[in-house]
Amino acid sequence: MTRDTSSTTPEILRYTAFATRPEGGNPAGVVPDATGLSDGRMLAIAAELGYSETAFLTPGTGRGAYAVRYFSPLAEVPFCGHATVASAVALAARTGPGRFVFSTAVGEVPVEVAADADGVLRATLTSVEPKVEDVSEGDVAEALALLGWAAADLDPDLPPRVAYAGARHLVLAAATRDRLARLAYDFDGLAAYMTARDLLTLQLVWRESTHVFHVRDPFPVGGVVEDPATGTAAAAFGAYLRELGAVGAPAVLTLHQGEDLGRPGLLHVELREGDARVRVSGAAVPIR
Repeated sequence: MTRDTSSTTPEILRYTAFATRPEGGNPAGVVPDATGLSDGRMLAIAAELGYSETAFLTPGTGRGAYAVRYFSPLAEVPFCGHATVASAVALAARTGPGRFVFSTAVGEVPVEVAADADGVLRATLTSVEPKVEDVSEGDVAEALALLGWAAADLDPDLPPRVAYAGARHLVLAAATRDRLARLAYDFDGLAAYMTARDLLTLQLVWRESTHVFHVRDPFPVGGVVEDPATGTAAAAFGAYLRELGAVGAPAVLTLHQGEDLGRPGLLHVELREGDARVRVSGAAVPIR
């Protein structure tokens, strides 16, 4: 008979991803063994932690194989990049660097963990097959109104699109860094807008140079005003840039996120020639 563990308190780790210091990046909860936990218990744990996502891992039969589910404080989400990086690094801290395979709601996600010269563990996830879709002028206008942006605030060289690499994100490129820095929006209105269109975040970006970007991600559907570092959106954004022809493969992009929140994070996005999938890399460290 299988023991019901849904009411027990599992081991919960706290990591921040896409940073080398605990005060940077995006915090995530990691439950390394969620065997037997009910959906309600996982949601309750995620809500209690209050991070944008918590990852719940169930060990598989193969070495480095895990089934993973992700919960925000409000609901389960299909995939989360920063919690994937945090989980892989947390596992590698115990078993050593190497390869992990996470079975998620959107498919298998391989993750490689290696230690850099300073001993910091860094993870590289490989996204599921991405796709990029057009978005109607009406949908763009409504999103801009909810953000308090004007059409003139957009960069005409990076048009709005919906990009997917495990979750859907509306990409809106600001014409200036100042416009990106001034983020104040209709929380409930944007949450309803995004829910109706199956959007996980808005990927708001400003291009500093060809391969360097600053990004921000409102996340009201998860009960969070803003995600400090968003690996899933970073992968989708890499696919978006390639689809537009704004960058060519091979290329490595640098994304700065969290600076406006006081939690600076650094994400690297790799596009490989002949491979549609996108790789997102970053460090992770425990939160003491």
